[in-house]
Amino acid sequence: MKAVSIIGPKKSGKTTLGIELARTFKARGLTVAAAKFSHSGFDWADGDTAKYASVCDTVAGLGHSESFVHWTRHQFLPDMLPLLSADVLIVEGGKPLGFLPRVLCLDGDLSDGIDWLSPELAIATQGEQTLEGIPAPATVDELADLILEKGFMLPGMDCETCGRPDCKTLATEIVRGVVGTEACLAMHNSIQVDINGAPLGMKPFVEDIISASIREMLRTLKGYSPGKATIKLDV
Repeated sequence: MKAVSIIGPKKSGKTTLGIELARTFKARGLTVAAAKFSHSGFDWADGDTAKYASVCDTVAGLGHSESFVHWTRHQFLPDMLPLLSADVLIVEGGKPLGFLPRVLCLDGDLSDGIDWLSPELAIATQGEQTLEGIPAPATVDELADLILEKGFMLPGMDCETCGRPDCKTLATEIVRGVVGTEACLAMHNSIQVDINGAPLGMKPFVEDIISASIREMLRTLKGYSPGKATIKLDV
């Protein structure tokens, strides 16, 4: 899954850009999921989530007191990914999320500067202003190409297995091109588990427990020999 968040101040065109991107990806034959963060709750009948639903294959909303597809409590975005299975995930809002890259909408009120937008995670900008060293694609098609090239999502576990203090530090290095996503050892280990196509991150001690248990069970089966095992399981 390719993933990107769209971040900017109020009325900076985030929803408009997100829907244009969704239409562009759909026109290319890709499946698209959208996740919308809101501080003020959701109006499903007449709101941004309804606009996304008119274009995307799957839509989720995340707020302080509710999340949907629909929970009456807050949910962590990576926990919802198996329900948002798609080729591309467009996340609108979610400024604190440090585990995926972002597109910055640089219109609206920027009187407080841009540090709160975490430009170190930006793979592109859109709007009246630009930032040195960060691409500003002239068309939505060009932006879509960039997202397909550089979009990603880390598990958001902050497990430090990669040697960094948190996922944001690693994500920043990936955006800069210093390392690739394979540097996330929680997602690139001896056990690869996908839930509906969404990789399931696991810490080393969990990986060790699962791999040791499976290995010992397989050894009791006729036809076992050491090597690479592939297991498919419907859960």
